[in-house]
Amino acid sequence: MGRRASTMVLAAAAFALCVCAGRLSALEASGDRHWVATWSAAHVSGLGPPAHGGFDHRTLRQIVHTSVGGDQVRIRFFAFGPEALHIGAARVALTADGPAIQPDSDRPLTFGGLPTIRVPAGAMVVSDPVDLPLPPLSDLAVSVFVPGPSMPATWHFAALQTSYVSPSGDFTAAVDMPVESTTGAWFWLAGVDVLVPKPTGTIVAFGDSVTDGIGSTPNDNMRWPDHFAARIMSVPGNHDMGVVNGGLTGNRLVHDILGPNGLARFDRDVLTQPGVRHVVVLLGNNDIIFGQLIPADAVTPEQIIQAHRMLIERARVRGLKIYGATLTPFKGALDNALFPAAEAQRQAVNAWIRTSGEYDAVIDFDLAVRDQNDPAQLDPLRRADVLHPNDRGYAAMADAIDLKLFTREDRW
Repeated sequence: MGRRASTMVLAAAAFALCVCAGRLSALEASGDRHWVATWSAAHVSGLGPPAHGGFDHRTLRQIVHTSVGGDQVRIRFFAFGPEALHIGAARVALTADGPAIQPDSDRPLTFGGLPTIRVPAGAMVVSDPVDLPLPPLSDLAVSVFVPGPSMPATWHFAALQTSYVSPSGDFTAAVDMPVESTTGAWFWLAGVDVLVPKPTGTIVAFGDSVTDGIGSTPNDNMRWPDHFAARIMSVPGNHDMGVVNGGLTGNRLVHDILGPNGLARFDRDVLTQPGVRHVVVLLGNNDIIFGQLIPADAVTPEQIIQAHRMLIERARVRGLKIYGATLTPFKGALDNALFPAAEAQRQAVNAWIRTSGEYDAVIDFDLAVRDQNDPAQLDPLRRADVLHPNDRGYAAMADAIDLKLFTREDRW
């Protein structure tokens, strides 16, 4: 490359950086707009369990369902495992059908003014903002080209959403991307943020497979946080609240199993979410169930309560409102010899959540989905299996939340 060409390239890069910095500075100087999370997912290392080997020279077109809308968007990527991620190109657009996008909404993403980036192992990166009118409750396609080989892929393995993997090549700009395979997981995609007026804030649902939405209809956005987002957007005065899902299937508070324990991931999946103001915690059933199945991992109700107190303390240090949700029934998940002790533990933890006053408020999910004739089990009409509600059950959970807990005064 000649000296003149090199100079022009450097000048163009400097101009892009200045434009980006100027835009952000103007917004921040106004003091009336800020970034909030409209979608997020909790991730685990591709080394597992469960494990994923990664991708080589493929484009991933990943579909996500947002909550609050805005007029500018940025995307967060995360390399959680021991391997770095090289992003060769990335774009964002509103979806059409299947892997297709709405071409007028397609926007290229840059990172610090450049179209590619190496995400170091353990790091998160944020794209530069793009102008993209995003209505509430939209479906977005985030396309990423991985030059590869990527090695193990950071992922959310239970997305309940079909996303798409291309044949070899960069198809990030394709309106209707060719598809080599589909996947029910999200890879490296940590969050979507929107720039919105204050006092917009974000609510984080922090939990296990019940918050992750296992048992709900794939691709229909029927997890309880989805139902809750739709509900809160429909009420005048509440349309400016983001709702993001911090559920991770198999998650426990005290011990690792599928990904890091709840105490370990609380900072990454809750406290660092842009604009977070409220947290709803639904965790503890897996500690009880696996504690019965794996004696070395057995925990007492007092240890589960202690872990909840750690979450409460860390949330309040950040000035957040934190609400405790009662543990839902799981009769049938253990054999008859193990279940009575497990149920006694669940009842002890729920009694503390309901009566201690340590959480800022209580959301009674147990009452919303239990069988009125046998409160130790899920309502047969509201369950997908003995552990997880179905679409109807998740809607009942969302309906059990008092919207007055999320007032404008609590946000800023």
